[in-house]
Amino acid sequence: MNVYPYIRRRAYLYARRWAYRRNPLFYNYSGMGGNCTNFVSQCIYAGSCSMNFTDTYGWYYYSDASRTPSWTGVEYLYNFLVSNNSYGPFGTEAPVNELEVGDVVQLMNSDGTYYHSLVVTGFGDGEILLSAQSNDVFDRPLSTYSYEAARGIHIEGYRADPQPGFENDRFSSGCDCFLPLYDGTKLVICGE
Repeated sequence: MNVYPYIRRRAYLYARRWAYRRNPLFYNYSGMGGNCTNFVSQCIYAGSCSMNFTDTYGWYYYSDASRTPSWTGVEYLYNFLVSNNSYGPFGTEAPVNELEVGDVVQLMNSDGTYYHSLVVTGFGDGEILLSAQSNDVFDRPLSTYSYEAARGIHIEGYRADPQPGFENDRFSSGCDCFLPLYDGTKLVICGE
């Protein structure tokens, strides 16, 4: 298992393309508690093409009936990313002002519950700009949200098995999920 850099540009491009519509490859949870973490997971997958197939505690999506809680649940995504020592993306909690494009912001309400996941898509006028679904937005300033607290998750990279002869350039190995994911034509699952 090798560590690879998270491709932030891909996460950004995916967010820009799908922030205001739904990728048909994924179930839409908008009427069932929200689609925000599902969307953020899609963005992270676009930047990593790596999942973790551990039952219950991993991070993967095949379909609505075959996915982990971390793919769609705010707290579950946080717990997976900051504690993952195996396959897939991993990160650390970080101050919001230290995040980069492709990182994650989660908002907390007044009862102490983190309820919303957003992906960082830019910076402007001294503000962090975020994109999300449920309440669909692209490049919305964090200051325009009403929340009790915000936590950041900095994606440090992802872990995956190298293909023989492609140890330093995993995508040359033929498992590159990005274009069919971005186009909404096929969910390529790398690392099965």
